[in-house]
Amino acid sequence: MDKMDIWSKLSAPLPSGVISWRQDGKPVQRDGKFVARFVAYIDANTVRERLDGVVPGEWDLTLELLPTLAGQDENGEQTCSFKARLQILGVIREDVGTGRDYKSAATDAFKRAAVRFGIAHELYGFAQNWVQVDGDSRYAKPLEDPAVVYARRRARAEARERLEQERADEQPANEEVQIETTLAGPADGPFALDEPSCPKCGGRMWDNRLSKRNPKAPDYKCRNRSCDGVIWPPTPGQRASANGKSAGHESDAGPLVPESDAAAAQSDQIPF
Repeated sequence: MDKMDIWSKLSAPLPSGVISWRQDGKPVQRDGKFVARFVAYIDANTVRERLDGVVPGEWDLTLELLPTLAGQDENGEQTCSFKARLQILGVIREDVGTGRDYKSAATDAFKRAAVRFGIAHELYGFAQNWVQVDGDSRYAKPLEDPAVVYARRRARAEARERLEQERADEQPANEEVQIETTLAGPADGPFALDEPSCPKCGGRMWDNRLSKRNPKAPDYKCRNRSCDGVIWPPTPGQRASANGKSAGHESDAGPLVPESDAAAAQSDQIPF
């Protein structure tokens, strides 16, 4: 194998059976239930097996104990730190790990250095996994396997994504989404209170007054795809008639908004 194949095999996704879950932090109460966050992790032996399987005899690990810091972890316990120096085929990566004892700190440093070669890097892409537990202590037990909870949550998220993608594919890219809205609310029956009929075919029309971005675009558009009937917004000093043409103040055609609702519409500052 050349080096590109080696790096690809090292960073290949891990089998799901080697991924475990552990509680991270204290449980919190939500809606009368206690839930805790669980994070995915792997054992150091899993990293060793990946290295021995891909580059047997071609890797080396050196650990260096770092000075103890005065700080404590979130549980009030003293911690120690190691720096791991992992060499694979002459390439060196280093990282630091911490723990409550030498073993946990050295293991953490080893796994962190391995991640810099791509081993188990997919664990950092896992979403937060909140699982219901049986109490509020640090040693509370999950009521359900965290792996099952995460798999179910991921399946639901993927199903939603597929549904949204299918809906997006069904909607033509060049077709503007029409939102049916009128000053009197959604259309009820054949026509809403102020909804005019199409000046060409006499059918119902889309009301674009509240949804259009371009103020010069048509106020109304025929719902019949084979009809190109539109009603343009009135110019200053004019009002739109029912047939879509502009009318002066002396025209007999009434306004789109009934006179009884005109004052209310103006006071609410509803755009046309």
